[in-house]
Formats: sequence, structure tokens, C-alpha cells
Amino acid sequence: MSEIGVQKGAVLMLALGEDEAAEVMKYLGPREVQKLGAAMSAMRAVPSDELEKVLEDFRTETEQNTSLGVDSEEYIRSVLTKALGDDKAASLISRILGTRDASGIESLKWMDSQSVAELIRNEHPQIIATILVHLERYHACEILDHFSERLRNDVVLRIATLDGVQPQALRELNEVLTKLLTGNESLKKKPMGGVRAAAEILNFLSGENESSVMANLKNYDPDMAQKIMDEMFVFENIMDIDDRGIQVLLREIQSESLIVALKGVGNDLREKFFKNMSQRAAEMMREDLESKGPVRLSEVEAQQKEILQIVRRLADEGQITLGGKGEDTFV
Repeated sequence: MSEIGVQKGAVLMLALGEDEAAEVMKYLGPREVQKLGAAMSAMRAVPSDELEKVLEDFRTETEQNTSLGVDSEEYIRSVLTKALGDDKAASLISRILGTRDASGIESLKWMDSQSVAELIRNEHPQIIATILVHLERYHACEILDHFSERLRNDVVLRIATLDGVQPQALRELNEVLTKLLTGNESLKKKPMGGVRAAAEILNFLSGENESSVMANLKNYDPDMAQKIMDEMFVFENIMDIDDRGIQVLLREIQSESLIVALKGVGNDLREKFFKNMSQRAAEMMREDLESKGPVRLSEVEAQQKEILQIVRRLADEGQITLGGKGEDTFV
């Protein structure tokens, strides 16, 4: 969800009332619930014209698409309590959680990354790798950040070389996480892990940690490390996004963030952005780029990472289509 989308969603949830809001939030994922909860807690009086606009937008959207989907869990409890207070949230929480069974891997999806890391850090790296490939990529990356460098490198290596999850492995997870999945001899091997999964997780890792993990992968298997790098979407790959997609992206990112990110790229990619702006906006950004002094490469990479996360979110939402790091130097 974009920031505007989160604000609209928070207004809608508060306007719907407890019963209806509970029904809607049953279908949201952990990240969406967290964002909505924070927005709801920060929201004050909403002007009537803004409320009417949100409701009209919602009506228009639902006429075009009425399908909802995902899941929910224990994590809702703390988010909504923070957003609405103990008393007001109590009945809403009970309606949302209802008779849901929050066990195993589904429970992990609703826990914060540090709690998950503390829970699984002492398990065998192969077990940790198998757990992480069942989680959202951004969540798995956040968990990896809480591990030691040695454990993080080992786990990513095992994710990259994992070609499936056997029923026996699922039963081990069942024991570790209290019924992750039901052990069943008839279960077929699930296509989890592998080069693509490792690349998707590494896409979210910070520059320093990513470099360390990649160095370890190259030392273990240079060919596999190259395949992972080939699967990773890097900032330069934005060149492969069509003009409509670039225009969508520009609406989601801050000008200052883009200026810093563009300090480390060639003219072709800069022009890709400029030609999808208004003439005046492009001129102003060119001037800002020229006037901005030296920027540490680490700062450039940090801004590029943030923009790439927006790119991946937009791609996951179907708003854009994707085509086909190191020391503190200055650029």
C-alpha cells in the first residue's frame, strides 16, 4: 500500500465501525495491518469532504474489483490495541481473531522479525533456511539482519541450495514451531527455496550484509553466486521498466530520495526518469543534481534500496511490469 492508500484505508476502517472493520481486516496481511494500525493511531479529526472522497473512491474501486484475499493472526491484537486502546479494540480483536488457529508458520508471519530471530536462531541452519522460505521475502530479510554474520551467510547459502521441502523436513518444522504443517506421507515435495528465493531475499538486504553474503556464496560456488546475482533486480534494471511504469514509480518516491539515488547512475538511466517528468520538473531535478555536492556511495545505495523496495511492491501489486555495492567512496 502507498502512503496515500494507507491513509485512505485508515479513514475507511474508522468510518466502517467495529463489525465491518473486523470483517475487512480478516483478509489483510501482517504488513497491511501494521501500517493501518499505525495510521489509525495517528489519525485525528477527518473533514467531512475528505471522508466523502474516501468513501466514493472505495465505492468506485469495489465496483471494478470485489475480490479480497490473504490471512490474519495474533499480530492483530497488539496492532489494534495500540491503534484504538484496550477497551475499544477488545471486541474488534475478538471478532477478527475469532476461531482462527494461529499455530506454526502462520504464527511466525505475524510476529516481528526480532522475535522470530530469537525463536529460531539456535535451530540448525537447514531448519532456519526451510522456515525462511515459507515467509514473505521482506520478512525473511529482516530476520536475517538479526543473525550473526556467520549464521546469516550459512542460512542464505542453504536457501540457495535448497531444491524442495520433503515431508520429513516439514515434520521437523512441525516439532520446532508447534505444528507448522501436518506431517503426511502423501505430501509431495514442495518447490521451495533455490536460487530465485535466495535472490529475492537478498534484494531486501542492506548493502553491507548483502556484500558479505555474496562473498560467502562466491567462495562456496561461483557459478551459483552468479546465477543469484543474475536473478536479483538491481537499480540499473529500472531501465527495463516501460514509460508508464516509470510514471507510476515517480508518483511514489520523494524527489530528494531520487536525486541521491541518481548520483550513482549513468546518463541513460537519468534520462529515463527525466523524460517521464514534466519539462519543468525535469529541469529542476537536473539543476538539483548538478548543485548537489559529493554523496557517500553508501547513502546512494541506501536510497536506491528504498526505491527498489517500492519498485517490487508496485510490481507485486501489478501496477508496473519488470523487464527482462561496498566502501564509503564518493560519487
